[in-house]
Amino acid sequence: MLHDDDLHIRTSLEKHDSTSNELQGSHLSDPKLSWLPDILKDFILPAGFPGSVSDDYLQYMLLQFPTNVTGWICHTLVTSSLLKAVGVGSFSGTAAAASAAVIRWVSKDGIGAIGRLFVGGRFGNLFDDDPKQWRMYADFIGSAGSIFDLTTQVYPAYFVPLASLGNLAKAVARGLKDPSFRVIQNHFAISGNLGEVAAKEEVWEVTAQLLGLSLGILILDTPGLVKAYPVLVSTWASMRLLHLWLRYLSLSALRFNTINLKRARILVESHVLHSRVPGCNDCNRDENVLSWQRFIKPRIIFGAPLEEMLVGGRSTSMLKTIVRIYEREKYILVVNQRQKDFEVFVSFKVGATSVSVLRSVWQTYWLHENLNVSANIFDQLAKSLSEMDDRFEEFIQQLGKAGWDTHQINLRVPKEISIDEYPV
Repeated sequence: MLHDDDLHIRTSLEKHDSTSNELQGSHLSDPKLSWLPDILKDFILPAGFPGSVSDDYLQYMLLQFPTNVTGWICHTLVTSSLLKAVGVGSFSGTAAAASAAVIRWVSKDGIGAIGRLFVGGRFGNLFDDDPKQWRMYADFIGSAGSIFDLTTQVYPAYFVPLASLGNLAKAVARGLKDPSFRVIQNHFAISGNLGEVAAKEEVWEVTAQLLGLSLGILILDTPGLVKAYPVLVSTWASMRLLHLWLRYLSLSALRFNTINLKRARILVESHVLHSRVPGCNDCNRDENVLSWQRFIKPRIIFGAPLEEMLVGGRSTSMLKTIVRIYEREKYILVVNQRQKDFEVFVSFKVGATSVSVLRSVWQTYWLHENLNVSANIFDQLAKSLSEMDDRFEEFIQQLGKAGWDTHQINLRVPKEISIDEYPV
């Protein structure tokens, strides 16, 4: 907390619970869940609950939970019958041995389910931002899980740990795949026909499943292939590589008109350099499905604390200068002068929105193109803000004309660290 005659500023590290509405900052609560610990609320409920979902959400989920429990009990019992029918445990001559084999089989499914539990509870806010990337990563992780399954034939004594690891990886993959594809389905349903889009997708998927199963059985029925393990592995590897390549092509074909951070970078760079923005087709084509944000240049560190931003100059006067430069913005951006490669730190003020994030990206790219390392850094920060004030409104107008949905900007504001300014 900084005080002087005309300025008060406070930086705080806070734990935001699930009652904070990320869209408008309103604080809603549900008295029926007041007894539930905040950490558990964040894990099982959508961000901003209950204001971010419909009124019937909680009642439906409370009834859906025991419904799914009874369904999996039935699945376990049916799996037992199926495995016993094909001879699992029959050679031991005892029902106890057969039941033990069934328990081992079902246990690997339970271990795998832990992966989906973790992904859904911990990373649920990622899928709206970049469904292409997470759908692709799901296939990579699923491929790794299949490798564990393949090795069970070589090490049958370690069937349970290997199969469990395989199921864990594939469950994590499914935890990434399902919500990502729901976002993609919602993108397709431009007429509000999400149910029909999902139903028709099921037709395509089941048809592909039947054809794939038929070809798989045909391959397995080929003489010598079942007993030749190296041939089996090489055949699987070839099919899997083809599968990953086709998945990449299908995701690259998607044309979103919403703005996430990757597309924002492409749009901003084009506007800063050429005073124009690409359309949805061109921008989506240039978007790299696989790239991580931390490896994209110029590097932007969002949600940095002020202490880290001011290393090398922790004076009150320096802080006052930075605060005054950004008095009309909902964020503070500084250039990391300790790094040889260009890098910026961005910290957001209370009340920042996705547009604030977009403005910080625009300023970053302007500085990246125009920064003079020998000149006064504060003067250049002020100049970059002046340039943005002159050109940002034109940028937004060009986005609308190019077909971008400027009402749905998927740029998440970090909530862990906030700067709070208040009048004296």
